Amino acid sequence: MKNIFIIASREYADNARTKGFWINLLMFPVILWGSIKVPQLLEEKAIPTRNYILIDQGANLESVVSSAVERTYAKSLFESLTKYFSENAKESSREEINLEKIPALNFEEIIEQNMESNPAFVEQALQPGAIDLAINLMRSNLKEDAPEFEYPKRPFSRIELPSSIISKDEISTISSKDIVERLRPYLLGDSLVEGKELFALIIIPPLADKQISRSAMSDLTGGSDEMLGVQYWAKNLADSDLPNAISRALNDHVRTQEYQRLGVDEKVVAQVRATDLAFTSFDPSKEAGEEKVSLADTVRQFAPIGFVYLMWVAIFTVVNMLLNNTIEEKSNRIIEVLLSSATPWEIMTGKLIGIAGVGLTMMTAWVVSMIGLLKFMAGPEVEWASTVLRVIQDSGLLPLFGIYFVCGYLTYAGLFLAIGALCSTIKEAQNFMGTATVVLMVPLFTMVFIARDPNGALAEVLTWIPLYTPFVMMNRAAADPPAFDLYGSGVLMLLTIFFMLWVSGRIFRIGILRTGQPPKLFEIFKSLTTSLRNQ
Repeated sequence: MKNIFIIASREYADNARTKGFWINLLMFPVILWGSIKVPQLLEEKAIPTRNYILIDQGANLESVVSSAVERTYAKSLFESLTKYFSENAKESSREEINLEKIPALNFEEIIEQNMESNPAFVEQALQPGAIDLAINLMRSNLKEDAPEFEYPKRPFSRIELPSSIISKDEISTISSKDIVERLRPYLLGDSLVEGKELFALIIIPPLADKQISRSAMSDLTGGSDEMLGVQYWAKNLADSDLPNAISRALNDHVRTQEYQRLGVDEKVVAQVRATDLAFTSFDPSKEAGEEKVSLADTVRQFAPIGFVYLMWVAIFTVVNMLLNNTIEEKSNRIIEVLLSSATPWEIMTGKLIGIAGVGLTMMTAWVVSMIGLLKFMAGPEVEWASTVLRVIQDSGLLPLFGIYFVCGYLTYAGLFLAIGALCSTIKEAQNFMGTATVVLMVPLFTMVFIARDPNGALAEVLTWIPLYTPFVMMNRAAADPPAFDLYGSGVLMLLTIFFMLWVSGRIFRIGILRTGQPPKLFEIFKSLTTSLRNQ
């Protein structure tokens, strides 16, 4: 037993002293901070204003498109104003965010619905001086050192069509095909005016408002060039905000005209569309009186996905350490020195314990840095992050995470340790690593599907495959899986761990000194079937 702990401490110290280990620990909070802040900065700073040209050839839909674009800016303006107030409000004006009391709703959809139901308010908010007036009204609730409000950058900007390309006299008579041909070089990257690049071209043909489709299936069957309706031309197909906003606004406009044609009062229609039936989700597994599903319950449901991914990264990292260390010591003849003082079983056990300590140290550092980073973040995000963290802690996911990490590590450590004993070089081990990596990738491919259907057929099948049990059961933890699945798969996983370690111990014993030709399959099979007394 003494030799096992000596070898374990040596393995731990050798890996903990490396620069890569400390860089890994220090980079995690940086990566975590970057995953939160970088997308925000990219959204605010990196994405340029998209320039578009709008050509209305007589359908009189220009104002509809312009209003749709203005609405996209209004949305970003409201979001920036809300963020500005939450970051600079006095402590007395803040209330701690309790996710247990907030219903599980789609807030972006609610904002969209409010903007659609009150278009006059949107227009008023975009009037010059309206935002400054709103800030002055909230000034009494802001900190004294609150910075000036920075207006968000417009996501889209209309640029006028140069007369040198298409004159005003040609607008109403030129065909859509000719318009595109003249503007194609600018759609492909050439600067149009004052160094501005053209992002999109919107063409509204003369009879576009007459080309109405009354069935969604008709859009899927295509149509003639004369029945293309409003045409949207853009090389960037990934950014769909502009075409979606325009299409939605044009469809609303056409439907309003249909209401008027049929003699239906538009205000009545607006009232009807703003009418919703109360719909509340309940969880029967919660205590009486607390069954209403909240935003915290949604966090609990999807939080295991993050733990599964973190577990996968940690296990894949530490078992590779174990593989590399074994091959390195075998090729450098260090293993022969260790065998002069310890048995192969003691060496293997010491390696397993030492690398497990490295993995647990890494996981602890990641969790602590995550908590510290969430507390360090300034503004109202602290209360929100603390509430989310409290939800995760109260749900018991952290202890399960530790247990399943150890079980997953021991399962795969036995496999990788056997590979290391059979191979003399890293290049040789890579032939086995390809298959092992594909096997290990399955939990990543299925983690989202399992979270959505934690007690479905896919989750049930993978639960009883011991190689995937730690990941799948961690993913199902928030869904309260059946006791039979929980304990039955746990027993099967433990039996698999003992079997894997027993097999890897036999392979380790016969392969650790084979620096030339690796043992043949017959020798491995004979070793596994021979009793310990006869070896």
